[in-house]
Amino acid sequence: MKKIFNAAFAYMIIGVLSGLFYREFTKANDFPEGGFTQLSVVHTHLLTLGFIVLLIVLVLDKVFGLSGTKMFSWFFWTYNAGIILTAGMMVWHGMLTVLGQESSAMISGIAGLGHIALSVGMVLLFLSLRKAIVADKAVTTATASSIAN
Repeated sequence: MKKIFNAAFAYMIIGVLSGLFYREFTKANDFPEGGFTQLSVVHTHLLTLGFIVLLIVLVLDKVFGLSGTKMFSWFFWTYNAGIILTAGMMVWHGMLTVLGQESSAMISGIAGLGHIALSVGMVLLFLSLRKAIVADKAVTTATASSIAN
């Protein structure tokens, strides 16, 4: 659980700092106000996918004890790799936009890999959660049966 908490806290800090970076970087490079750059949405992605989702996962872990399983470990590392890849490519693409430079297909491809890792991570989370719920239901049913006898 401590690992989930620390990751959520780190994403909160990085998310807030990325908003500050966006504001200062665009201002320093005279980027037109109202012009779109992916830098403008990096902080919301980090705060939502990193901070908020991991806080929800922390609660789910507290209730169901997810973090003790191998599948949950796969979720945690795959999901975090996806966030880092996706956000990193958004920053890179956004900086190129602000600087007036062309982006490449490589950036889109790596960002796509990040999105795939996020999706795989979410599937692993749901599989881990399903397994814990089924196990919890079996324990509850067995306990109810033994009380009834």
